[in-house]
Amino acid sequence: MSVELPDFYFRVRENGAFVFRVDTENRQRRIDMTQIAVVNIRNGDIKPHGDHRLSREETEIIRDWMAERRDVLARREIDDIFRAIDHLNLTTHWVQSRASVEDLDEVTDSLLLAMHDLRSALVRKKADALIKARDPQADG
Repeated sequence: MSVELPDFYFRVRENGAFVFRVDTENRQRRIDMTQIAVVNIRNGDIKPHGDHRLSREETEIIRDWMAERRDVLARREIDDIFRAIDHLNLTTHWVQSRASVEDLDEVTDSLLLAMHDLRSALVRKKADALIKARDPQADG
């Protein structure tokens, strides 16, 4: 376990984070965390908390964290898609080997609609990419 704590803590929330300055240099040797900002990953907003004025260093650290966080979320999103592929394969195996008629009655329509919707979106995106590859000036 690390002895030294970071200078900043980011409490992640759905669309960003609350940013805290971490302080251990006090008489009680306690960990004090003071909120200094609220971050929105989607639109890039960094809003100081209360009367706090963000320094250039704080802003730079927050922007670096935001870039890293976007990368993490993008990797997770792709990983989730690969997990979905695995789930589709497991579902196929379940349908062929263990599903009862009642089980299939319960899930078939929802699965077929979701798969149709996914297939339509994939085919449309693939066609757009092929058209754009042939003619880079084409709208897409």
